Amino acid sequence: MESNNIHNRKIKVKALNIFYREAGPIDAPVILLLHGYPTSSHMFRNLIPILSSKFHVIAPDLPGFGFTDAPDHQQFDYSFDHLATVMQDFIDQLKLTRFALYVFDYGAPTGYRLALANPEKITGIISQNGNAYEEGLSKEWDPIRRYWESPSEANRAALKELVSRQVTWYQYHEGVTDPTLIAPETYTLDQYFLDRPGNIEIQLDLVKDYKNNVLLYPKFQEYFRQYQPQMLAVWGNRDPYFLPPGAEAYKKDNPNARVKFYDTGHFALETHGKEIGKDIFEFLESLAK
Repeated sequence: MESNNIHNRKIKVKALNIFYREAGPIDAPVILLLHGYPTSSHMFRNLIPILSSKFHVIAPDLPGFGFTDAPDHQQFDYSFDHLATVMQDFIDQLKLTRFALYVFDYGAPTGYRLALANPEKITGIISQNGNAYEEGLSKEWDPIRRYWESPSEANRAALKELVSRQVTWYQYHEGVTDPTLIAPETYTLDQYFLDRPGNIEIQLDLVKDYKNNVLLYPKFQEYFRQYQPQMLAVWGNRDPYFLPPGAEAYKKDNPNARVKFYDTGHFALETHGKEIGKDIFEFLESLAK
């Protein structure tokens, strides 16, 4: 495989077509990139070329996102347990026996489930605004918490705005000092997929199930304490959803956790991609030695 090429692939995992991007030397140390809401592996388009000069990079689209299949929510269980099960089948089918894990947003509860199930496979973890502590959740989660506490149709309907163009735009721009660094194809592509028929119900199912991620936080924290993986938290310090205390909290449970903040918002790669890429590259090099 040419290390300077990004290959766009699909693989059949059970009944699903999983889209993924792959680059880098086939025999190099592997890093698995797991995206978040509402995006896809497209968010890594600038990071992959930085890492793939020396590392084997694999970046799938989760079910319901990007170019991976998005079955109707009445025919597919859109829960984070199930997303992790699909990703487990994905890594098993690709025969990934050792890999570093990059998690962002929804990718964090999905990836941390993989870490719990496969501690022997994880060489290190990079969390980019990927939360595992209640102190990391901002007040922006309050309407969602109300839905968790009372999952009525009225509370569900009140959250439909979460998939609107305005909220997608906000996620990319809030906390960003220089908005000209945000490429318009990012939120435009995300919105294209969000606007697909039936997708709003997929996203609301995942929002509802996110409660179970918070309930699993103690298990994730126990994993950090027990296995103490080499860890790098790279965090936009103006993220409106996941606050800096959520990044600092990793150090409470894992003496091998390092935290670095960048003066930006939720999608930190959009504004600080080169800097974050350099920091991740150096982190991965330290694991390879």
